[in-house]
Amino acid sequence: MGIRKLGHYSIRTGDLEASRRFYTEVLGMKEGFRPPFRFPGIWLYLGGDEGDFGVVHIIGIDRDDPQALKDYLGDKEEAALTGSGAVDHVAFLATDLAGMRARLAARGAPFTERTVPSLGLYQLFVADPSGVTVELNYPHDEAHALGLA
Repeated sequence: MGIRKLGHYSIRTGDLEASRRFYTEVLGMKEGFRPPFRFPGIWLYLGGDEGDFGVVHIIGIDRDDPQALKDYLGDKEEAALTGSGAVDHVAFLATDLAGMRARLAARGAPFTERTVPSLGLYQLFVADPSGVTVELNYPHDEAHALGLA
């Protein structure tokens, strides 16, 4: 099996600063490196997890320019972003990119692929039967070997 462990969970929010304060001041997480995405957000770390890209990703909504977020993760109505509706996706660190692409294709499961800017991390996004987005993160060298990156 290629999935190694849970990577992070992501939350979309209309109030990035309130989320920042909660996760850093209340829960004690540390804000850290975040790739240069074209939409606002923060990545939060527990300490010692820098190599795993953080444990919580907060995705901010830029009301003046929401298109970059829509292009990258798709559109969600801000009014629906409460409770578990605010959970944008669940991410796993994984291996065997070729095998997963083959399994998804064999089942006719639509998926999207992209590379995280400045990290070289290769991602597959697929929806589960309930519509929850599952992000699978693969090492750059696997994608490169397949001519994808």
